[in-house]
Amino acid sequence: LFLGAFALTIWSLEFSYFLTLILAALTGGLLVRLFIVQHDCGHGAFFKSARANDWLGRGLSLFTVTPYEFWKRAHAIHHANCGNLEKRGIGDISTCTVKEYQALSPFSRLMYRLYRNPVVLFLIGVPIHFAILQRLPFGQPLPAGQVWRSILGLDLALVIFIGGLMYLFGVGAFLSVYLPILVAASIIGGWLFFVQHQYEGVYWARNEEWSFHLAGLLGSSYYVLPKALQWLTGSIGLHHVHHLNSRIPNYRLQECLDASPELLEFPKKLRFLESLKCARLALWDEDNKQMARFADAG
Repeated sequence: LFLGAFALTIWSLEFSYFLTLILAALTGGLLVRLFIVQHDCGHGAFFKSARANDWLGRGLSLFTVTPYEFWKRAHAIHHANCGNLEKRGIGDISTCTVKEYQALSPFSRLMYRLYRNPVVLFLIGVPIHFAILQRLPFGQPLPAGQVWRSILGLDLALVIFIGGLMYLFGVGAFLSVYLPILVAASIIGGWLFFVQHQYEGVYWARNEEWSFHLAGLLGSSYYVLPKALQWLTGSIGLHHVHHLNSRIPNYRLQECLDASPELLEFPKKLRFLESLKCARLALWDEDNKQMARFADAG
């Protein structure tokens, strides 16, 4: 489906670039689904065979431009520490507490405000992260050997793969289609990741109070989407189920939720319009144990 949609988007260049952009957004949605498959491979969940998971995960890197081994390790750390205030910083969206924000210098406050601005975060930051920052092995929070091998190995493969496609379709034609697809997919994926852990009522705790299971149930949302969008996003909106057991493949998440109706009682249910309000949340208020806006921090 993705390859067919990509070919159709390339073909649409002969008629209207506006049509091309519409098709690129739809193709970007299919790229999100490919990323969810790669994500499941990283959890060892898509196939029973670990070898099959790893090879498919690496292969999909050519489309998602995400270094598989590096992302797999960083994402595992995210799952192991989700909601733990003392283990932030790897595989998550940077979040300051109110007191940490108040202690920052004026310049650092400005930088954090820019980082958490929805326009900067989703329309600029996330595409830059996927397209550019994932190409650079410097300053990554994992052992250097793993980082360099995974990132530079993919960079080399992308030079060959994308170079071949540029030769086949022409540099201008390829980039005018490929870049909008990548931007659309990264924005959609970035938003999904954000609302899964940044919402009113989310769970955060210090080491001594933190619980893996509470972080799964109360620190991961249930993003209720129409069936077509749930399929397109690989049911990742059932995020509380996923965090309770990351070995469940995306195509079994709904089945697990249906078989365990008690899982409907705990998580924060979010629908699309309601989820848009989450973009205003930027800080964790430890005193009130809730997400806060910049206006609440004084």
